[in-house]
Amino acid sequence: MLRVLVVAGILLVATAVPTVAQDAAEVDPGHYTVEFENDEVRVLRITYGPGEKSVMHGHSEGVVVFLTDAHVRFTLPDGESQEVTVKGGTTQWVDAGQHQPENLGDEPLEVIQIEFTEKPAKDVPKKEK
Repeated sequence: MLRVLVVAGILLVATAVPTVAQDAAEVDPGHYTVEFENDEVRVLRITYGPGEKSVMHGHSEGVVVFLTDAHVRFTLPDGESQEVTVKGGTTQWVDAGQHQPENLGDEPLEVIQIEFTEKPAKDVPKKEK
């Protein structure tokens, strides 16, 4: 009985630990290039040829700017997928998360993603009037 409780406890702890998202620029440098990085933000240039697919990876919250038209399938960690069609020049807020993108279009895809660091905000001094 004690052995069953120990195994159950180990499984509970193992499944309770959050999965760390793989960094896109590290696991897929062919599609993700870090253009700029400091303590506040990281700017990625994302390029996919027609039909190209990435690996599962994660991003922090931030802003994406589609430089070209895009037709993309995002497969999520649970296996669900979402298809998105976006016009070039569109800017969108994105929440942090993991996905595996695939360019479903016949043309190259280019995106700029500005990721915010996941740290507490600095105290900002108030301006006196």
